Amino acid sequence: MKTLIATTALVLTAFSASAMIDTSAIEQYAPNADVATLTDAEVNTILSVIHSSDSEGEKRALVQALVK
Repeated sequence: MKTLIATTALVLTAFSASAMIDTSAIEQYAPNADVATLTDAEVNTILSVIHSSDSEGEKRALVQALVK
């Protein structure tokens, strides 16, 4: 029973955390992107690109390619 409660709490925490991802950084690199249509995996990939050490031009190109 304790395992079930702990697992449920963990899932709910993960769900609420994914719902609160700040996507404003994506809009800086792809202003016309419809962020609402992206999956959580796509958003996480794009945010990884944005926070990488690539140049701003490379980041912009990758983000725009990924949101299409």
